[in-house]
Amino acid sequence: MISKNLISTVVFTALMFAASAFVQKDRNPQKEMKAAAENKGFAVLELFTSEGCSSCPPADELMGKIEREYRGQPVYILSYHVDYWNRMGWKDRFSSAENTQRQQQYNRLLKSQTYTPQLIINGKTELVGSDANTIIPEIRKSLSGSGSTTIALSASVSQKDLTVQYKTEETDPSSVLQIALIEKKSFTQVSKGENEGRYLQHWQIVRQQRQISLKNHPEGTLHFTVPDHYTSDQWEVIGFVQHPGTGKITGASKAIIQ
Repeated sequence: MISKNLISTVVFTALMFAASAFVQKDRNPQKEMKAAAENKGFAVLELFTSEGCSSCPPADELMGKIEREYRGQPVYILSYHVDYWNRMGWKDRFSSAENTQRQQQYNRLLKSQTYTPQLIINGKTELVGSDANTIIPEIRKSLSGSGSTTIALSASVSQKDLTVQYKTEETDPSSVLQIALIEKKSFTQVSKGENEGRYLQHWQIVRQQRQISLKNHPEGTLHFTVPDHYTSDQWEVIGFVQHPGTGKITGASKAIIQ
């Protein structure tokens, strides 16, 4: 015969399991992200990628998915196309030596290997750029963080000149402000290399980037040359404050180009 105590234990356990399942089912990702934003946390995602790398398209696609799902949230995506894959038969038109140098600087700071696709979050966490199972939790963790450095950005275009005005409250004189001109989306039909025959989509491509020392210039103006195929709805400006000695990013913002 089963004792009353055992029956009570089984019933209690079942009720607790049901309650737990209900809580999980009732989770609302939008509410979670809103709560994270209220904590003033942020996530700067820097993807190092290449059209010549067969492992990179899934990472590029993941950035597009994150861009859509976290739209309106303090998540800033920058895709840097590196140039060391160009010798493998296909020259990535978005690649540059400067992007490769930035990746190498991170890997010296983080004591990591240089590879693609590589993702750096907030200048301090290194992950495989296509691994959503580790990237998404890290984004949520970053969004639930504490307050960040305030950055005010505005951008406007006049003929071939794109003017960016900035102001930051950063108090560490060794910090720098990184300002990037971003092409939101583009496509390439690859005819050689590891991705031969593939039609690739890219998101949040870094086309130009400037670094400003905040020691004597906590606010000011800089200029970019407007690209030939510029349309206002496909470009934006992202700025973030970074400590060059550690790589840590302390705040970020973006500007819609007027």
